[in-house]
Amino acid sequence: MKLEIRHLQLVQAITSEGSVTRAADRLNVTQSALSHQLREIEDRLGTPLFLRVNRRLALAPAGERLLQSARRVLDEIRLAEEDIARLATHQDGVIRVSTECYTCYQWLPPLLQPFHKRFPRVDVEIVPDVTRRTLEALHERKIDLALVYTTRRDPRLRVVPVFEDEMVVIVPREHRLTKKDYVLPGDLEGEHLFMHAPAEESAFAKTLAREGVRPRKHTAVMLTGAIVELVRAGIGVSAVPRWTVAHELRAGDIVALPFTKKGLLRKWGAATLKTAALQPPVETLIELLSRVKLAVVSDTNRT
Repeated sequence: MKLEIRHLQLVQAITSEGSVTRAADRLNVTQSALSHQLREIEDRLGTPLFLRVNRRLALAPAGERLLQSARRVLDEIRLAEEDIARLATHQDGVIRVSTECYTCYQWLPPLLQPFHKRFPRVDVEIVPDVTRRTLEALHERKIDLALVYTTRRDPRLRVVPVFEDEMVVIVPREHRLTKKDYVLPGDLEGEHLFMHAPAEESAFAKTLAREGVRPRKHTAVMLTGAIVELVRAGIGVSAVPRWTVAHELRAGDIVALPFTKKGLLRKWGAATLKTAALQPPVETLIELLSRVKLAVVSDTNRT
């Protein structure tokens, strides 16, 4: 390649200043050095770039063509440098997030306002299609942050505890279990169980299986609203995070019962790769996530 960035800068500067002397001052080089560079590029291209007209340098046809490219290329380089500088100072970018639960995206709206006050040009992107394989997606660098509650010891991961939530059994108001203070695994024998995940992927279903309990039927329904409607209609029961049905509980449409006397708590963590530096936007996101989620859990537990 015959052209270099310094040649494009040279053409632009001489055109703007009208002389080699003023262009040299602008580029912070000596006049002789700039004249040498001009002769060099004209020799490489085999044609003059400037013509002397009335003691000023005017663009020759080849110079006109080169100036067009110089403006586009130098502007693009300038923009790229500005973008990279923003990335380097964490002013720009995207944080890709996924959770291990289909219902856990309600934290996003209250989180974004304080986050964007600090990082207005950093987007938080939800990646829901890896929900069933969140940690695998993190290892494959398809996401930057995984919100999980089933973490095995993995030396490759950095896991920051963020909050706890409670899984409760929801039943219609007229259900037989509403007379109990809490639900035992055996109480769900023969019930139609609606869960967000299939039986082979549902942690709650696996808990029942370990106790030798077999629901009459297990149906996977991804939407919490649909699960609530099925339970309200008396078609079956479900186990969901308490905070996801707070509105329905306040309305009295359904009843939530603790699972076992101790309750069933999930300890959530924000997982990132140790090989990836924990950047300030991700640190802030984890901090805000912890605060927002704890507030929501506390509010719903009062219902």
